[in-house]
Amino acid sequence: MRLSDKWCDYKIIDAGNGEKLEIWKDVILRRPDPQALWPIDKLNNVWINPDGFYHRSSKGGGNWEFRKKIPDYWTIEYGDLKFKVSPTNFKHTGLFPEQAVNWDYMISKIKDCGRPIKVLNLFAYTGGATMACSYAGAIEVVHVDAARGMIEWAKENMHLSHLENNKIRFIVDDCLKFVEREARRGNKYDVIIMDPPSYGRGPNGEVWKFEDNIYNLIMSCMKILSDKPLFMLINSYTTGISSTVLENILKVTVLKKYPNGYVTAGEVGLPIENNNLVLPCGIFGRFELDD
Repeated sequence: MRLSDKWCDYKIIDAGNGEKLEIWKDVILRRPDPQALWPIDKLNNVWINPDGFYHRSSKGGGNWEFRKKIPDYWTIEYGDLKFKVSPTNFKHTGLFPEQAVNWDYMISKIKDCGRPIKVLNLFAYTGGATMACSYAGAIEVVHVDAARGMIEWAKENMHLSHLENNKIRFIVDDCLKFVEREARRGNKYDVIIMDPPSYGRGPNGEVWKFEDNIYNLIMSCMKILSDKPLFMLINSYTTGISSTVLENILKVTVLKKYPNGYVTAGEVGLPIENNNLVLPCGIFGRFELDD
């Protein structure tokens, strides 16, 4: 388990009963979490009266109930990076704090490699990894997502982190189609990052299903990896998919092509303040080629 335990502006206060209680700078949110399956003996006043409470509907989806007036959005910082946070209709806030441990890894690898690095970030959402790689000194980061709204949010994060003078390209596209076009163009990347959803649709109705498409996407990505890739990182929140699945896929694809590298995989998580437990928050698979 790799923990994102260096946050100052974010923490999980408590978790259990299928929910988590978080503080984002100075805003306390209560949200569902499918991994928090252990019981809570007694809900204290913070649980009962959070600033924002997301109620899941039995018909799917849900809605926010705000117990006090909070801003439409605010910002939090992680080191020198700064991000916009805003409660959305789908319970999310525009940022996955557990990914900070991966941002730390990306920053360290790119800073220490001693050569120009070009990065492709697929299913890039609001750009946490994009900003980390650009901040670390990548000569170019290509940020691809099918949702135009997420692209605009990522641009805001770029400005908040003062990275607007760096080379970041924002592209609204279906990720697999973009990779296939890049292969035809002969473009290459030293780093490829992806955070594919369990299910999704591209801007023109393209259907993505993790189980059906992840292998083909990685095979396509191999065509645009440079001769000396620094790393490939896959994140997943898909229920039922083990980190060993990602490890095996990377071994039979990328590691087979670059046998001097190595593959690691596992879980990422967040520490819970009240009870010293860890909330698991998805899996990762990673190929690395040492410089």
